[in-house]
Amino acid sequence: MDDTLMQRPDRTAMLAALERLVQAESPSPDKARCNACANEVAELFRQRTGVTAIRHQRPDAGDHLELRFGDGPQPIVLLCHHDTVWPEGTLVRLPYRIDGDRVTGPGSYDMKAGIVQAAFALEQARPKRPIVVLSTSDEEIGSASSRALIEETARQAAAVLVLEPAASGGAIKTARKGIADFVLEVGGRAAHAGVEPEKGISAVEELAHQVLALKALADPANGTTINVGVASAGTRPNVVAAHARAEIDVRFTRASEAERVVTAIQGLQPRLEGAHLRISGGVDRPPMERSPGVVRLAQLAQRLARDVGFSLTETSTGGASDGNFTAAMGVPTLDGLGPDGGGAHADSEHLLVESWLQRTQLLRLLIEAL
Repeated sequence: MDDTLMQRPDRTAMLAALERLVQAESPSPDKARCNACANEVAELFRQRTGVTAIRHQRPDAGDHLELRFGDGPQPIVLLCHHDTVWPEGTLVRLPYRIDGDRVTGPGSYDMKAGIVQAAFALEQARPKRPIVVLSTSDEEIGSASSRALIEETARQAAAVLVLEPAASGGAIKTARKGIADFVLEVGGRAAHAGVEPEKGISAVEELAHQVLALKALADPANGTTINVGVASAGTRPNVVAAHARAEIDVRFTRASEAERVVTAIQGLQPRLEGAHLRISGGVDRPPMERSPGVVRLAQLAQRLARDVGFSLTETSTGGASDGNFTAAMGVPTLDGLGPDGGGAHADSEHLLVESWLQRTQLLRLLIEAL
């Protein structure tokens, strides 16, 4: 076997780089902290690759970073994000820690390890195409300020490689559900519940009808789920409720299902005479479907993983990522190339170092093979 295939990245240097990123706490809504973490990311790539980051400044959100290696058409795009779900101060309770093959710390697995992976893979790679790395600051809250940048960067790309963590067990992700979010507001009419309830129109009762109607739209066997996760209504027990509100999460595996369900939700009608509905929201992320381009990328990654010395399986997931955007554009996209581990968004968040090193080798080989 070619010795360059077995060239392992520097474990000590990678762990030190990861520690610096994890110590730079970066909750998505905190612009100052996300910008401070972006500084660390930019410095990491400058030290390892010599490339200076292009900074996309946002007036009301954390800045996004773009790093370009080489010029020319059809680049390979590496997608990362440096924001996390963890509030400031989490490190006091959940410090960065190395215990044998296991690393813990807020944001380590999801997904600061993937950023380090990209920097160290590019340090050794000899790509045939230009490379663009994006590290964004709002992935965990829907990518509202970064979506246009992601889509514009990926529009002419040959492939997109997403450095989100692997599924637990190490599988890459070749399909992800899309997400739609809605808020349903119900208007009724208040009345005294004991004296003249007949003069009221219960927003609670109307909401109950609508919740059942929403559940009837779901098709779990085909991957379409609908969850009314938050509901509120009324003011007092002896008052017929004049207002009610519900927050709705919709997940789907195919664009055709998204169209069906979104159209049905936007067309909901009140069941009680005199009640009225106001519906806001829509699709946040399209589904990442397992297209022929995705399959070809997965098969290439699996072959290269065998060369490195490990087996790579694939899976689908109900969670979404920025890869949903690029896959929906028809760009071959492979997700979950980050390390094996588990506990994303939970106190048990961790990554496995040996997997991380192997997948850094894999990423380098993928970059060179495409």
